[in-house]
Amino acid sequence: MSAAAGTGNGDAAGGGGLIRCDACPVLCRIRPGKAGACDRYANIDGRLTRVDPLVVAQAAADRDGAMVPFLEGAESWDGNLVPDAPTFVTGIGSGTTYPDYKPAPFIVAAEHDGVDMVTVVSEGIFSYCGVKVKIDTDRFLGEEQQAVRCEGEQVGHVTTAEYGSQMLALGGVRHLTGGSKKEGTVTCRMMLDLCNGEPVELSVDDGADIVVRAGAAPVINGAAEERMRVGCGSATIGMFARQWQGHADEVVVVDDHITGVLTEHQAGRFLDLPPAGVRVRGRRSTPGRYFQVADHGDGWGGTDVTDPLTIIEKVDPKTAWPGLRMLMVSTTGEDAAFYELDDDLRFRPAAMPAPLEVVNARIAENCEPALCSVMFMAGAGGSLRAGVTENPVRLTRSVRRTLSRVTSGGAPVYVWPGGGITFLVDVTRMPARAFGHVPTPALVAPIEFTMPRDEYAALGGYVDAIVPLADVLAREGLTARPWRPDNPWPVGGT
Repeated sequence: MSAAAGTGNGDAAGGGGLIRCDACPVLCRIRPGKAGACDRYANIDGRLTRVDPLVVAQAAADRDGAMVPFLEGAESWDGNLVPDAPTFVTGIGSGTTYPDYKPAPFIVAAEHDGVDMVTVVSEGIFSYCGVKVKIDTDRFLGEEQQAVRCEGEQVGHVTTAEYGSQMLALGGVRHLTGGSKKEGTVTCRMMLDLCNGEPVELSVDDGADIVVRAGAAPVINGAAEERMRVGCGSATIGMFARQWQGHADEVVVVDDHITGVLTEHQAGRFLDLPPAGVRVRGRRSTPGRYFQVADHGDGWGGTDVTDPLTIIEKVDPKTAWPGLRMLMVSTTGEDAAFYELDDDLRFRPAAMPAPLEVVNARIAENCEPALCSVMFMAGAGGSLRAGVTENPVRLTRSVRRTLSRVTSGGAPVYVWPGGGITFLVDVTRMPARAFGHVPTPALVAPIEFTMPRDEYAALGGYVDAIVPLADVLAREGLTARPWRPDNPWPVGGT
């Protein structure tokens, strides 16, 4: 184990070369050559040493001053610092000062466009944290509020579905500390893996088994999902009605949310399509839009339907006619069937016309790839803010006034309105392996506050603890990562 950037204070803890780590309230007693419970601090030659390197991100400036990747083939880069490249010190590997009765580990001065800027860098220990997971699928995962489990322990629940996606709320302080020790341990490990881009196996009570990985397609009941729906049944009709005209007399788009019926729908009326007399099951909302046509499931359009004709309630003999052509299709184009009415007004399977095959393929083409999105959510409490300023509420006010910019590993965050500094960050926009943990249990995540130097002084910051960027970069145990071009440069003002 090699030492790297950052050391804690620590002190001797009895004989045998033991050191007591004071980086968090656990106060591990660490033997020589060993690491503490979090694997972040170790006893190296009798000194408490931060094991992981401090991560800095580097970019190049184009002629307009915008930050761009500075290295072709950055995946093969050895992580050495590039001289004179614009550099941002992230919280990854910086260490922590929790509880924050002293200044943050790094308070870094840099200049941008002639403005003196300060970035306060730390790793926060977050007990109040969770992850919000968006899973692009119409397939049934579980009823809203059902428990989500990992290794048999409840780690969250199914929350409100969104357009084309199912949503999970995972983690949170009640699962971390409000249940059994095993529940807290499993919850912490599950969140750590998700935030660090690892796959996690989850199960929903009376629902699906899921494998979730940030930025990857979900695996549901052993099958990888390929695409998210183009829209609900009604939206699909609105998008493709004109392309079906002349090739089908009726189109039913099967969907768990809103099943659409073309000739009743406003789009069909706009095209002057004659009524076809086909009535589907369910509760009619507005013309051509039906709710609750079937139960949830992994069949057509997120329903439990495997034979689409089962949702046809009746055919009106006063309106329908022999030879009527009907297309039934799902909202992803994955399932499609074509029927014609016989002389007894019963639907019989028929060969799919080539023009309809083209439209089915176009529905699929317009479906975006199914992905899992993982958003880390945490609250920067008063203790963490005390590492920035002696008067923590001033930092909150500065963030509210957009005078101070909050980032996590250099990635932009969304700060929720209201009290405190509660933020959301997309873990795929952060450097790899940005998260750690402590056995409290709690997650450790990077956090940075960047502002003009005069603003930092005005909010009561630890001005005497400011160090030049060059001094930080001269330390041993740093590693550089290429700046992501889709992340705004944090030192570029607010």
